[in-house]
Parts: sequence; structure tokens; C-alpha cells
Amino acid sequence: MKLILLGPPGAGKGTQAKLLVERKSIPQLSTGDMLREAVANQTEVGKKAKAVMDAGNLVSDDIVNAIVSERLDADDCANGFILDGFPRTLEQASALEKMLADKGLQLDHVIELKVDDEALVERISGRYTCAKCGEGYHDKFKKPETDGVCDKCGSTEFKRRPDDNAETLRTRLMAYYKETSPLLGFYFAKGQLTSIDGMGEIAEISGEIDKVLES
Repeated sequence: MKLILLGPPGAGKGTQAKLLVERKSIPQLSTGDMLREAVANQTEVGKKAKAVMDAGNLVSDDIVNAIVSERLDADDCANGFILDGFPRTLEQASALEKMLADKGLQLDHVIELKVDDEALVERISGRYTCAKCGEGYHDKFKKPETDGVCDKCGSTEFKRRPDDNAETLRTRLMAYYKETSPLLGFYFAKGQLTSIDGMGEIAEISGEIDKVLES
């Protein structure tokens, strides 16, 4: 099974990808992880990426594409993979299509997690975690049973991600719609796109994804 998960930041792609890893025993491939792995393993393309990053520059599409291609040849991808965060642009989508064709592969599904922007802003900007055990909470949807005390470990220290605020999230959403949303039309035209409501409960969304994969 070879699939892509699409959706704006905070839509739950990472969460659903991890659950799919457990259920389907195929790897989740995120661009950041693949890049770090290539650099750590000192592969040829990893060395190129490190030189670019050490110079303070952004890694080019050519290098990213080469890292993805290299990763898809790994043994754990033999039965499929989940692409999370790649492709991000039409250029990367075209490169992926050629890359898969050259390997004799093709995508099975492209799944979009659709969200309501304002509801997403509320969901993301209100979340925080226990600083000790990492248990997740929300200002509105999941407060500790005792105010200021973690239900799981009893800690009274909590933290928020610095980018979990309304202004930053709206900026990230605009970047997504500008750069990545054209992919929806690209994959829809190929008959590969299925859209799922990403605002439901995690288990409910997982169930909808499974229905797509089994169809």
C-alpha cells in the first residue's frame, strides 16, 4: 500500500500516519526525518544536503527528491509506505510520479484530511501538555480534572509549543493553501484523491481512512 496524506498543519496527518504504521506495518516517511536520516547515515545525497544546510541555505527540490527516492529503495518500503509532508508542491508531485514510474511503482491512494480553518485555529491554539509526562490537554476540550494538576502524573508544570498560537497558525495555513493545495486538483484529476472530514474524533477518522484503503 502506497499512499500520501494531505492536509494543512494541525489537521492530524502525523497522528493518523502513526496509527497506520501500527495497523499496516508500513513506514511513515516524513521529509524532515528522511533528511536527518540521510545526513546521519552520510549517504551521497545526505552529504550534499548537509553541505547546503551548513551553509545556511534551504535544501533544493532536487536534493529532497533524491533523498525520497533513496528512502523508497529501503527494505522496509517493500510492502508500501505513507508519505507525510511530501510532496508539497506540484513540481515535487511531478517528480514523485516519475520517480515511482522509474521504480515500477504507483500510488494507491491520496487522502486529504479536510478541516474548518477557524475550528482548527481554536483546536491548535488551545492545546498544551504536561511538562513532565507529556500528557496532552486543551483549554476548552480537555482540561485536567483538577485545575493546574496533570491527571496522569500529578505535575503542576505545563508547556505550550511556541508556534501553537492563532497568528502563527493562520500564517502556516496561508502557506499551505498557496503552495500545497494545488496538489488536490492534481490528484483529483488523476482519480486518486479521496477527501475525509478531519475534524472528527481520532478513532472515527482512522475508521474512515480504513474504508478508503479497503475500497
